[in-house]
Amino acid sequence: MSALAERPAARILLTDDQNRVLLFRFDAGDRPPFWATPGGAIDPGESFAGAARRELREETGLDLDCGEEVHRRTVTFTTLEDVPVIAEERYFRVHAGACTIDTGGHTELERRVMQQHRWFARGELATWPETIFPEDLTTILEQSDDQ
Repeated sequence: MSALAERPAARILLTDDQNRVLLFRFDAGDRPPFWATPGGAIDPGESFAGAARRELREETGLDLDCGEEVHRRTVTFTTLEDVPVIAEERYFRVHAGACTIDTGGHTELERRVMQQHRWFARGELATWPETIFPEDLTTILEQSDDQ
């Protein structure tokens, strides 16, 4: 088995004026659909905070300061491009208030596999019928409430 590719990534916990969190639904066809926070891999030479702001802008159309990191984890998975990776993910909490999500900045791949997004109330996360990543999203949100 070959070594896993390293994939440092920034993820955004984007909340609205009702304290709901934004998630995108991924449906690649080769695996069960799942929901995940906005975010993605950092570019060479980019900081995690810089990547968070860029990813937020590209995936939601919002250009907001992402502040300080509120959580980090290391996880292994296979990307949508079918590359096995070990990802160092850092999470940033951003309050957007009332806003409109603009997915016009999505890449071709994102347009194909991320065709839905919605705001989730915390109570919905534990009982949602499809997988939500990160699996401990409610705990991460609770821990970052006062940060």
